[in-house]
Amino acid sequence: MSNGDDDPADASEEAEAADDGGDADESTETAAPTLPDDATEESLNEYLDEIADRLEAAETEADLDDVEALLDDAETGIEDADLPEPDEDDEDADDPRGDLEDRVAELRDGVDDARGPYGEDVADAVEAASGTVADTEWTEAGHDDIAAAVTSFVDEAADAIDDAAPDAIDGAEEDPEALLAEPADDEEADAAEPIPVDQLTAALDAVAAAVVEAGFDADDDADVIAALLAATDDLEAALEDAEEWDDLETHEQLRAQGYYDVLGHYKDFPVEWAALKEHEARGNVDMILLALDSLQSEFMERHCLEAFERMGKRGKTEASVEEILGRAEKRDRPAIRILGKMAAEEATDTLVEYVDEDSNPQLQKAVFKALGEIGAAEAVQPLANQLDPDGDTDELVRPHAARALGLIGDTRAVDPLADALEAHPSDDVRAAAGWALRQIGTREALEAVAEYADERSFVVSTEGEKARDALDDGAEPAPTA
Repeated sequence: MSNGDDDPADASEEAEAADDGGDADESTETAAPTLPDDATEESLNEYLDEIADRLEAAETEADLDDVEALLDDAETGIEDADLPEPDEDDEDADDPRGDLEDRVAELRDGVDDARGPYGEDVADAVEAASGTVADTEWTEAGHDDIAAAVTSFVDEAADAIDDAAPDAIDGAEEDPEALLAEPADDEEADAAEPIPVDQLTAALDAVAAAVVEAGFDADDDADVIAALLAATDDLEAALEDAEEWDDLETHEQLRAQGYYDVLGHYKDFPVEWAALKEHEARGNVDMILLALDSLQSEFMERHCLEAFERMGKRGKTEASVEEILGRAEKRDRPAIRILGKMAAEEATDTLVEYVDEDSNPQLQKAVFKALGEIGAAEAVQPLANQLDPDGDTDELVRPHAARALGLIGDTRAVDPLADALEAHPSDDVRAAAGWALRQIGTREALEAVAEYADERSFVVSTEGEKARDALDDGAEPAPTA
């Protein structure tokens, strides 16, 4: 193609040669194809053949723009052409218009493939790599590898950008190389310490910003764009090869996180259980949670939960309550028992919601006891409602509601418990109510139970005798009217 710098004399000679019937090969530019006036399937295919040749010869974005315009004309020509329509009842019938439209679509795809690459492609690839660095959990060795890969990439990319567009990095908000050189949190960093992930991602983001700032042209800066994309490909390959936690077997992850460090040997089988027992003895809640999350066997899950139940309040941390409460929200009875042993007040709202689960007596039993062990004052009225003999609560569950009220110890429960002791048809419920009143332990509560010291029911009279003894030991009964 002429670049506009040809000697005028040469151009004149070429024109004269053309006028004299000179060779067509001397022409420096091929005339653009013209949409046929008589648009037939054959003429339109010939027109598309010329466009395909034009696409193959395209060297610049401007050339591709010309091809795109020709394809627009082709689409219009195909739409306006009087072409035979296929027989709708014949699936194999020829469809000239459809075939031509398919050719246009293929050529458009060819234009898209031929375009670029652009500076935006580099920026997108760098930002994707930054996301991978940030979102992946790396092992110690993996972190070292990605830090080395990012540092190498940033150095290479910064040099390439600076050579092609010296003001681009200065125009961006941050210098990527300087970000990697700065200590974390503006403090002096130990040279042996790995570069934190947030510094690595900040440096990569700065490279992407500098590429955008440079505004590279797909034609004029093709070489630097290609070099940056090659460097980005190397970075992506290094990230792919770096070791992630997910690449390790479970036991390797546990070993790397110090789970087995409490063992002096590995003779006990299974070693995971042996380590769990030691962590329970030492109160290492975080390690029990690690085992619960990492070891997916039912055997280890059961033993981890049993460890928490035995530890009770010793096992209560923000993380452990969150884990166990998540299980309790799925109506998991072992988890509910654990929350009770932990006295986890955070579980009260969830457990109160289950008090009225009359269709699931076993769940109610676990919930009532847990609320009692927590000392959940919010549960007093819901639990008291369970003592109603005319309610839907299973008869075997009501004693558990009474005992839970005793464990809570709230004096608001004295009247409903005294009513149950006086009139409930079940001796088990009455005895449980007497026990609960003794746990509350106020004079009023003890007097309400002491009245039944001579009750014919042994389980009820036993509670009455204990209440009477408590009154004798503690204070004189209140005077009667």
